[in-house]
Amino acid sequence: MVARKTPITRPGTDQTAQSGPRLDIADFVAQVGAMSAERRVGDGTRRGRLLFALDATMSRQPTWDLACRLQGEMFETVAKTGGLDVQLIYFRGFGECRASRWASDARTLAHLMTGIDCRGGHTQISKVLSHARAEHAKRKIDAIVYVGDAMEENIDHLAQKAGELGLLGCPMFVFQEGHDPAAQSAFKEFARLTKGAYARFDAGAAAELAALLRAVAAYASGGKAALKLQKSGPAQVLLEQLR
Repeated sequence: MVARKTPITRPGTDQTAQSGPRLDIADFVAQVGAMSAERRVGDGTRRGRLLFALDATMSRQPTWDLACRLQGEMFETVAKTGGLDVQLIYFRGFGECRASRWASDARTLAHLMTGIDCRGGHTQISKVLSHARAEHAKRKIDAIVYVGDAMEENIDHLAQKAGELGLLGCPMFVFQEGHDPAAQSAFKEFARLTKGAYARFDAGAAAELAALLRAVAAYASGGKAALKLQKSGPAQVLLEQLR
């Protein structure tokens, strides 16, 4: 059941087995750090905007509680960092794809996240990408975080949409649960086309992934200045890469 307090509307190379989640995370940080252009805030009054997209289909049920906790920690960091609005969009079931309003209240966002349950259905990544472009056209989105474990759509169609987001300067930070090869290939391509980054989402690296989510939130909210407030290893590595 979806939490009722926040209005919901309908929106328009492989690692070896020895690599493990730690190498994936290190690669993720390196890719984020390689983004050459620091986000410019202009006159300093514009709030950053981060679109958080989730696959809430039944295949993610086994690790859903972990995902809720990590994403809840990121939302808490949003409140501490300041200057960031977040919108949550998710898909599940038979054609269900919903987006929250843009909000900066971490408690509201975390409450909404915990109010979502998983339901059987196919992926609807195309709707997420179309929604992202529509929202970006209204007002710039500084980053997209996507968390999922599968890809059941036409890759060429999705790549076209991801490429359009890349041309608009909207990077995707893609977290993959599991080891599905089709999803991995697609997710890495989305990250490449948008000049974003990819990492495997693994329960064995929960603490590091939580730190990365906090770092991405900080980066989207205020670039280097906001990252300096983060004391985690991943955030500091990210800050070093951005120099």
